[in-house]
Amino acid sequence: MMMETSLQRLEYGKMKQKLIEMTVSPSGRRLAERLAPSGNRNQVAAWLNETEEASRLLAAGASVPLSTMEGIDSLVELLGKGKIYSEAELEQLLVWLASVLQMKKYMDSKREIAPTIASYAGSLRDCPELREELGRAVRFGRLTDQASSELASIRRQIVAVEDRIEKKLQSALSKYKAALQESFISKRNGRAVIAIKRELRKQVPGTVWGESASGQTIYVEPIDVAGLQSELQSWLADEERERTVILSKLSDMADMYASELLGNREAMASFDFIMARGKLARSYDGKKTTLSDRSIIQLVEARHPLLGGAVEPLTVELGVRWKQLIITGPNTGGKTVALKTIGLLAAMVQSGLLAPADEKSRFGLFDSIIADVGDGQSVEQSLSTFSSHLAVLKEMLEHASYRSLLLLDEMAAGTDPSEGIALSIAVLEELLERGSLVGATTHFNEIKNFAARTPGCMNAKMAFDTETLRPLYRLELGEAGDSHAFAIARRCGLPERVLQRAERIAEMRQPSESTAADSSPHPVSEQPTETEISQGNGFNPKEKQGQELERKAKEENRQALKKEFEPGDAVWIYPLKRTGIVYREADARGEVIVQVQGSKMKFNRKRLKLYIEKERLYPEGEYDMDIVFETKENRKIRKLLSRKHVEGLKLETEGED
Repeated sequence: MMMETSLQRLEYGKMKQKLIEMTVSPSGRRLAERLAPSGNRNQVAAWLNETEEASRLLAAGASVPLSTMEGIDSLVELLGKGKIYSEAELEQLLVWLASVLQMKKYMDSKREIAPTIASYAGSLRDCPELREELGRAVRFGRLTDQASSELASIRRQIVAVEDRIEKKLQSALSKYKAALQESFISKRNGRAVIAIKRELRKQVPGTVWGESASGQTIYVEPIDVAGLQSELQSWLADEERERTVILSKLSDMADMYASELLGNREAMASFDFIMARGKLARSYDGKKTTLSDRSIIQLVEARHPLLGGAVEPLTVELGVRWKQLIITGPNTGGKTVALKTIGLLAAMVQSGLLAPADEKSRFGLFDSIIADVGDGQSVEQSLSTFSSHLAVLKEMLEHASYRSLLLLDEMAAGTDPSEGIALSIAVLEELLERGSLVGATTHFNEIKNFAARTPGCMNAKMAFDTETLRPLYRLELGEAGDSHAFAIARRCGLPERVLQRAERIAEMRQPSESTAADSSPHPVSEQPTETEISQGNGFNPKEKQGQELERKAKEENRQALKKEFEPGDAVWIYPLKRTGIVYREADARGEVIVQVQGSKMKFNRKRLKLYIEKERLYPEGEYDMDIVFETKENRKIRKLLSRKHVEGLKLETEGED
């Protein structure tokens, strides 16, 4: 299910509008307006092949003879309904049939460059008999004398009578010169007349056919030409009757070709639509990428088609080695653009549009692409930012499957951070179990830590130049990024006193709230191996077995979290962002004593992560842990006291923080 609102958030509508503007005919425009992503692999593959061939044709410098099909829609819709078409309509039909013939010849000559779309020209019918008859009968919006012998004869009579009338009127101008208001011939009600002064009307016998606005001039048909005028009107009536007969015959002939003409309209509209897709691909340097049988996305050097060279190319994957990608980094660093690029390109490919990416890129097909980008706040619907996020999350959870691509911008935003983080992690866990592909952005370290420790998830960050404090718009896999809020705020000119106070508050919160990111992320290679590509690193979206592996991995992760730390284990201390050695295992409250640079400190077990087990740190067999935890002086004293009592000698142990 392609959610229209999600497609709009991904700016799919803007790409579609660009495509619509590149069509040249009303029928081609309608095809572009109906464009939507398809989940049918054969259909998508055929569309992409057409678009790639169209782009190749245009790249070869070819000028494709597309028809604007002006007036053709209304004409073909009335075929077979008894309509008598006008000369103008029949001429439009003639011009269109000529363009159909031209397109047919053009495509026949381009079979090597574009074999598929060239083959479509085989369905075109240029209707030579109809085209020849129309060409003989209609020219410049008028029936020709060749339309019928009767019409030609009538027109000769009309010309002869008009010539005689002209001569008679010229004679009348001389004869009634004294009574003339103006010395030229004019027309009134289709009759040839001369202008006479009102007061001299009686000097010119004949019929009055009108007068001037002032009433000083009257227009008289002299009696000398009255008979000829009546004869002319008779011939003109004969011409109109013959014209109707001819137009009726030509219209009937067009009706006989109704199926061919309707098929031509469909084919020519398709050529228009296909070539518009090729033009669009050329506008952003789109390439034909690989369609995968699996629900994956693997972008190589991809760009947002509306931004072009304004941003760094994006190389990213989902579904190959991990199902979820958590993107972090500063605001304005390009996180949202990265999400939009992933979603928009997936929707474009499923619509038969070429992606602005390297040809090594691979796309699977998705039943649903749902995006939560932008705050979605709506005054009309009384939706807050958080409420709008919840509405999209509900939509995602209703449709999520292994054939879903889900994009979440700013997870946990708009509400209490602790509750928002908990909800976000629960949603990510649920989506991981369902096998959906998820791209998400966040500023919260707890979500980064979730991605770092959870199989099937991966952290990534938008690169940031810490010296210039400018985003680099480059996605780097394998590490969680920082928001750099204080540095950016300082660069924007916030008062130093306020910033220093903010930094002190952050330092006070850090030890107790586990806001530090896990700095031991999953290792990431530059490119997935063949095994990873074929097997998806154990996450096969088409197999129930893959989902079962995910559940097992998740359960193993939960069990690992439950394991008690033992004295001697090296652990990662999230608040301090460094390692330490466990001195005493967790008590009933879950508090663990850890030695850090000779100092004993207490941390809740949730703030720790096993870094290296003690078995891997120390030699096999018995190992004196006092060497790790005791000072050299205390070890000497302990050894001496184990043999005898020494008055005044005592052990000094360091207090636990």
